[in-house]
Amino acid sequence: QVHLVESGGGLVQAGGSMRLSCVASGSIFTINTRGWYRQAPGKRRELVATITRGDSTNYVDSVKGRFTISTDNAKNTVYLQMNSLKPEDTGVYYCYSGNDLRDYWGQGTQVTVSS
Repeated sequence: QVHLVESGGGLVQAGGSMRLSCVASGSIFTINTRGWYRQAPGKRRELVATITRGDSTNYVDSVKGRFTISTDNAKNTVYLQMNSLKPEDTGVYYCYSGNDLRDYWGQGTQVTVSS
């Protein structure tokens, strides 16, 4: 079992920056991919960024060049640095960890970007 706790959401003006953090605990040795998803009101949850155990990253096109995913393995933490935020980045951001057998999700943190 893996437990994920996110932090760092809130309200920011367009053009601003914000960093999300997600601390993992439990059987983290089983995890090979970590990442962030988001869900805007009335829309489906979508992938934002992922990072593998080998530090290979993947981003949705809409955030490339603005968002950066990184990990601190000593702290069992994955970060999402979000710069040049836009109103369309508004949503609930969910931390993800998983392997071939199972997915784990955090409780979500609200990010609101005002225009």
